Amino acid sequence: MSLWKQPTDLARLNGWSANTMMEALGIRITAVGDDWLQGTMPVDRRTHQPYGLLHGGASVALAETLGSTAAMLTLDPAQELAVGLDINANHVRGVRAGTVTGTARMLHIGRTTQVWEIRIENEEGALVCISRLTMAVVPARVVGPR
Repeated sequence: MSLWKQPTDLARLNGWSANTMMEALGIRITAVGDDWLQGTMPVDRRTHQPYGLLHGGASVALAETLGSTAAMLTLDPAQELAVGLDINANHVRGVRAGTVTGTARMLHIGRTTQVWEIRIENEEGALVCISRLTMAVVPARVVGPR
């Protein structure tokens, strides 16, 4: 059974990133299952740190993008929205080039909070970063569209 209360059309979801940091970093939503969401990010000059490795902050941006998008899909946006409350990340492997893929999976969906786990892997499927994102569910009137 699907978690989603909104359409999961990839063009629609990627359209949310127009003119944002996600667009600048090349983050794309690439697949949606019944209870998971997946996206990619290039490892290139936009996402490197000075040593030529994937910047930890870029990994966190990918993780928060995937978890936040997944959280929003579980809600009726006319009634409530999800906003980031806390994120943590453990960076376990360096990446110099290519593409990383993140997969967000729900750990908890409650009335006022949600918790998502996001695994980011390299092109060989090895773990690069593991992140946990806590979202606050707030009334739609508290936060409006940009």
